[in-house]
Amino acid sequence: MKPSRLLLIWLALLLAIGIALGALRALGVALPASLASISWGLLLALLMLAILDAMRVKRQASPRITRHMPTSLALGRWSDVRLEVEHDSAHSQILELHDHAPDGLSVENLPLSVELQPGHRSQLSYRLRPLKRGHFSFEHCEINLASPLGLWTHKRLLPVIDSTRVYPDFARLYGGQLLAVDNWLSQLGVRQRQRRGLGLEFHQLREFREGDSLRQIDWKATARQRTPIAREYQDERDQQIIFMLDCGRRMRSQDGELAHFDHALNACLLLSYIALRQGDAVGLCTFASDQPRYLAPVKGSGQLNVLLNAVYDLDTTQRPADYQAAASQLLARQKRRALVVLVTNLRDEDDEGLLSAVQRLGKQHRVLLASLREEVLDRVLQTPVQTLEESLTYCGTVDYMNSRAQLHEGLSAHGVPVVDVRPGDLGAALVTHYLSLKRSGST
Repeated sequence: MKPSRLLLIWLALLLAIGIALGALRALGVALPASLASISWGLLLALLMLAILDAMRVKRQASPRITRHMPTSLALGRWSDVRLEVEHDSAHSQILELHDHAPDGLSVENLPLSVELQPGHRSQLSYRLRPLKRGHFSFEHCEINLASPLGLWTHKRLLPVIDSTRVYPDFARLYGGQLLAVDNWLSQLGVRQRQRRGLGLEFHQLREFREGDSLRQIDWKATARQRTPIAREYQDERDQQIIFMLDCGRRMRSQDGELAHFDHALNACLLLSYIALRQGDAVGLCTFASDQPRYLAPVKGSGQLNVLLNAVYDLDTTQRPADYQAAASQLLARQKRRALVVLVTNLRDEDDEGLLSAVQRLGKQHRVLLASLREEVLDRVLQTPVQTLEESLTYCGTVDYMNSRAQLHEGLSAHGVPVVDVRPGDLGAALVTHYLSLKRSGST
């Protein structure tokens, strides 16, 4: 409990009167004796009222608070939280309310002030924005209850328990279902290359049309129908994609509000969405994490929810990436040939261990390396150099980028494709490469 501004003003006023009376006496000014009695009487009366007011506010019953919020939130997106407050008192109550949001959630429009009317339920709202993924628990709401005379505010912590999960910001992808797939992909910056040759999976027989290749003619069907019949193919389905996701210390780099790891998760989910729509199976495995996770490749739209629930609370660690151990674990679990998408942040010291691991994977699977490049590197290279310090930074960046490029060229020379992009562009780059493989029939 703490004194209100009103009580402090009254105390300051009486103190000022007492100081003034004392100063006048010290200066020898004759004052009526009743003035001192009145001032002391006012002070005593104020103290009595303050004590009675404090006792009354302590006896007041706490209001009931109910929190209404989504059970799942999207990372970085604002959501509304609604609070319902009601009380059983026969008199109105004035209170200030602050909801105790867990660390990692940013709030707006708090604290809230409201005057509770008898027999009425008040509704308040504020905005919430997650800054990290995971499971979050709400435990308390803090209220500052004004006393009947307004001389005190009583702080109380009321148990209001709720929980929510923060998922990667995947909501924008569901909007793509309302659009044509080609238009939606083009909005994401995905470039579809012209298809070369035929797909690997037979679709149907149909009449021969202008522009069809002679290789498409089904001669047996043509003989039966006595008219040219062509075989129509479609992109091969029932392929398998495995994401190897690095959860080590290199993925802790951050550009803006999102870490590289969050960008990697969003990109993997985006490609999963596309691949599942194409009829392929999608799975995931993590390495350099506290609790390594593995999801076997499965087809169907339901796999997307499984992936979301498997990665929403994933976090990075301080461990180094052990590519050899990760490759061994995947080879032991994944026997069928698949497209393995290894998402990490490459360094020049990774040359030998990484190449050996990728070559082992390449004997059984098709491997795609996705390496995230810090945006600050591009900014340094584009910034004019004017001082000695800036020149040293520029030269160091160029040297680092050259070493990184040599590593990528060495991997490419051994037949390992490398996607080197900024974190925000990873999703479109992976989808572009995947569709290129699908069109060529080489997945």
